[in-house]
Amino acid sequence: MAGARRLPRAARRAQLIEAAASAFLRRGYDKTSMEDVAQVAGVSRLIVYRNFESKPVLYRSVLDSVLLDLAEAFGDVDLEEVRARGAAHLVVPVARRHPDAFRLLWRHAWHEPDFADQAMFFRHQVTYYAHEMLAPYVADDVLLAWAGATAGAHLVDGICHWLDVGDPCRDEEFAAMMTRGLRALAGAWARGLS
Repeated sequence: MAGARRLPRAARRAQLIEAAASAFLRRGYDKTSMEDVAQVAGVSRLIVYRNFESKPVLYRSVLDSVLLDLAEAFGDVDLEEVRARGAAHLVVPVARRHPDAFRLLWRHAWHEPDFADQAMFFRHQVTYYAHEMLAPYVADDVLLAWAGATAGAHLVDGICHWLDVGDPCRDEEFAAMMTRGLRALAGAWARGLS
């Protein structure tokens, strides 16, 4: 740790967020200390505290790293383009840039009372986009609400599982396969209603 190289502040924060995501994912929020994060990052605990005043601030920053990157990825893309391309093609690159933080946000953060708001915001956004993408095909409001939540969860669960086992070199192939699968589901649901 004494030989940790000096990084610009933004690069150091990004390094610590990545290390924290890994530590929190592996050990859980309660069992992870700032010392654990420092060890994963290969720096002193003092460096962690210079960048993040507390463990809750650091955990929230880990979750925010994914949410902000997703907001940027979807920011200039209208719904028709998302529908044409498939949401997986936008979400997979973000998940790959933040694999541990992405899984932490979807699988674990909603169990943490202090951070459930971020996890629920993410789930709400996922459901909203799926709902809007399915709206032209599913006219029944009750079924559309169910389909939006179900398709959104399927997409993000599938991405999390891909991060667990998939080869990054095949991310584009996976995104195309996920898109075809979601379109098949939407088609089957639309046909089932008629």
